[in-house]
Amino acid sequence: MRGLDGVVFDCGCDIRWIQLWQQRGEAGLHTQQLYCRNGASKIRLHNMYIHNCDLPEISVSHSSVLVMESDNATVSCNGSGSPLPEVDWTVGGLHSINTHLSNVYWPNIHSINLTLFNISRDDNNFQLTCIAENVVGMTNSSIQLNVQFPPVILRLAEPEQRHDTCIEFTVRGYPQPKLRWFYKQKEILQNNYIRTEMDFYQDYLEGCLTFQNPTHINNGNYTLEASNHLGTVTKTVYGHFLMAPDEEVPSTPSGGDSGRPDEDTFGVSIAVGLAGFACVLLLVLFVLINKYGRRSKFGMKGPVAVISGEEDSASPLHHVNHGIITPCTLDAGPDAVVIGMTRIPVVENPQYFRHGHNCNKPATLVQHIKRRDIILKRELGEGAFGKVFLAECYNLSPTKDKMLVAVKTLKDPNLSARKDFQREAELLTNLQHDHIVKFYGVCVDGDPLIMVFEYMKHGDLNKFLRAHGPDAMILVDGQPLQSNGELGLSQMLHIATQIASGMLYLGSQHFVHRDLATRNCLVGNGLLVKIGDFGMSRDIYSSDYYRRGSWASSDLAGGNASSYEVLACWVGGHTMLPIRWMPPESIMYRKFSTESDVWSFGVILWEIFTYGKQPWFQLGNNEVIECITQGRVLDRPRICPKEVYDIMLGCWQREPQQRLNIKDIQKVLFAMGKATPVYLDILG
Repeated sequence: MRGLDGVVFDCGCDIRWIQLWQQRGEAGLHTQQLYCRNGASKIRLHNMYIHNCDLPEISVSHSSVLVMESDNATVSCNGSGSPLPEVDWTVGGLHSINTHLSNVYWPNIHSINLTLFNISRDDNNFQLTCIAENVVGMTNSSIQLNVQFPPVILRLAEPEQRHDTCIEFTVRGYPQPKLRWFYKQKEILQNNYIRTEMDFYQDYLEGCLTFQNPTHINNGNYTLEASNHLGTVTKTVYGHFLMAPDEEVPSTPSGGDSGRPDEDTFGVSIAVGLAGFACVLLLVLFVLINKYGRRSKFGMKGPVAVISGEEDSASPLHHVNHGIITPCTLDAGPDAVVIGMTRIPVVENPQYFRHGHNCNKPATLVQHIKRRDIILKRELGEGAFGKVFLAECYNLSPTKDKMLVAVKTLKDPNLSARKDFQREAELLTNLQHDHIVKFYGVCVDGDPLIMVFEYMKHGDLNKFLRAHGPDAMILVDGQPLQSNGELGLSQMLHIATQIASGMLYLGSQHFVHRDLATRNCLVGNGLLVKIGDFGMSRDIYSSDYYRRGSWASSDLAGGNASSYEVLACWVGGHTMLPIRWMPPESIMYRKFSTESDVWSFGVILWEIFTYGKQPWFQLGNNEVIECITQGRVLDRPRICPKEVYDIMLGCWQREPQQRLNIKDIQKVLFAMGKATPVYLDILG
C-alpha cells in the first residue's frame, strides 16, 4: 500500500492544509513524498510557498466573564488572516437569549459581537466558543461564562438506612454555598457520629448528613441551611430513626400482697431464671448460625458487605440486614456491596455457587470480582468513564485458571459518577447474548472502581474495517496492519448479520441503544462481532460526535475529503450526539426508539460497505443536520449490492413506523449470507 506517495497536486492555497498536516506528521503523511505542480515545474509539497495563505488568527475580549443571573453581557471576537476567515460564535445549547452582530474590516479582519440577555443560571460554566475558519483551516478560542445565583435546596430526603444512616440532599448555587445543619434550633457540631459527606460538581452539591448508630434520642426535625453572599435558604425534614422504648407502668402493691414477701421473691427468681435461660438459648443459636450459616467462597456473610478502602485490611467486613427478614435474606442469595453512598447488589461467581430467589421482585445480581484476582497488563484506551486496560483475571471460569479480560476503571469517584457506574453495571448484567459483549462483573474493594468485560482480540469494528480496506496504509497512521487482504462480500454480510442479531435481542429486551455504530462494536477471533461500548469511542472518535462546548478537528477519519473539513463541533452542555447516525426525529426532538436504532443500523451497513468511512465525511456537522432533516440519504457505496442498499433505504424512511423491522432485516441478511459462503481466514 503506497498511500499518497508520489501524488502530484496543483500548487495552491486549497492544498495548504495537506502541507500543514505533513509538517505536523498527521495521518502518516510525514513519511510520504508528496509533490505539487507549479506551472511547468514539480516541487516537493513541503517546499511550497503560497502568499497570503495561512491559518486564521483569533482573539476574544475575555478569558472568562462573571455575571449575575438575569444580567446582560456582551463579548467580542476578532478573526484575521488571509484568506479572510468566516467568524462565528457557537451557541447551541445556550439557554440565554442571544444576538450576533458581525462586522468586516477589509482587507483581513472579521469581527463579531455576542450579546446575552437575561442570563440563565443554567448557562453557568458554559464555554462560549468563537471559531475562525478559512480554506486553510480553523482556529478557535473560548470564554467561560460564570453565572452567580443564590442557593436553592433541590432535595432533602427522609433518613435512609445504609451502612450508616443518611439524610440525602442536593443543593445548587454559585458561588458554592456554605452548608449548616440545625437540630432543635441548635447548630449541629459535626463529629465521628454525625457528619456531612458531599461532592461539589459545577454548581451542584450532593451528599448526605450521615449518622453512625442513631437511636430514638436522635428523632426530630433537621434543618439544612445553604447560603452564599447572594442569599440564604433553609429546608426541614423529620428524622425518625428508632421507636422510643415503652415506659414501664409502676405497679401499686395491694394490702393483700404486703403479707407475702416470700412469694414475691420466688416469682422474681423464676422470671430472672427464665430470662437468663432465653438469653443463653439465643446466644447458642447465634453462634451456630454464624458457624454453619451461609458463607461465600471468600468468607463474606450476610446480606450487606461494606468494602473497606484497603484490599488486605485487617479489619473484618461489617454486615447489616437492618432487621428485615424476607425470602431473599433467608435464602443463600446475593450479597450487596456498598459503593460510597450507594448499595449495589452483587453475587459471587455463578460458575462456583448456586444462586436464585423466589422473591417477587428480585434485585439485579451484579457479580463481584476480587481486586487480587485482576492483574493489569497494558492500557487499551481512555474514555469518558476512565481508562480501559487489558488484564488477566483469575477464578472467573471453572475451566480456566486465568483468562484475558478488558477492565474499565472509574476515574472520577464522585457521587454522580458512582451512580452512573451502578446503573451501567446493573444494565449490563441484564444483557446476555452471543452478540453482546459479555460483562463479567465489578470490583469495588477499593479505588478505582472497575468493570470487567470479555476481551475482544481485534478491537473495535471501525478500526478493523479500515485495516482491511483499500486505504489501510493511510488510515492507520501510515503503519500497515498484518492482514490477509480486503474484506469480501461474504465477510461483510456475516458482520452485518451478527450486529442485526444483537440488535434483535436488544429490541426484545425493550432496550434502545442510541449510539449504534461500528466504533461501538468489537471483533474477536473467527470474525465474531458483538455490540459493546467501553465508553472509549467518545474520545477516540470525537469527530463522530456533535457536542456543546468547544471545537475540535480530526484526522482523515472517513476518507477522501478534498479540502480541510471541520469534523467535530461542540455546541453546549454535556451530551455528545452522534448526529451522523441519527434519524430526523432524534436530531430535532431528541426522540429515541427501536426505530431510531434501525436507522442507525442502516448507517452501520453503509460503514461496513465503505470499509469504515465516516458517514457524510465531506460535510461539516451543521451541513449533516441540514441534509438529514431535509430528507437526503447517503449514496450507495461502490461495492454495495443493490439488495443491501435497498435494506439501507428501508432503514432510512423518514417516518419511524415505515422503517424495516430489525427481525426482517436479520432474516434477509442471514439468507444473503447463506447464499454467499463466508471465508473466515481474513483473521489468519
